[in-house]
Amino acid sequence: MNLWPIFVTVFFAELGDKTQLATLLFAADKSTNKVGVFAASAGALVLSSLIAVLVGSQLSAYIPPRALKLVAGVGFIGIGIWMLIDLRA
Repeated sequence: MNLWPIFVTVFFAELGDKTQLATLLFAADKSTNKVGVFAASAGALVLSSLIAVLVGSQLSAYIPPRALKLVAGVGFIGIGIWMLIDLRA
């Protein structure tokens, strides 16, 4: 299996999101160890990815992958619409 599409998708999905902005703010603190900020944020991303893989592999035993992709796609579109509506407020 080619892992590049997974890497590229996750990399671009994480750019500029609120997790990256929170990490940026932690790193901006002069008294904070920058290596520690990197290690903690990288560890959190790895752990959340592990949980996603474990849950996804279990869900695929009960729900067809096509249905999971459909739900994920609708969810992303819903979040996008929610964010656009929230911008007007």
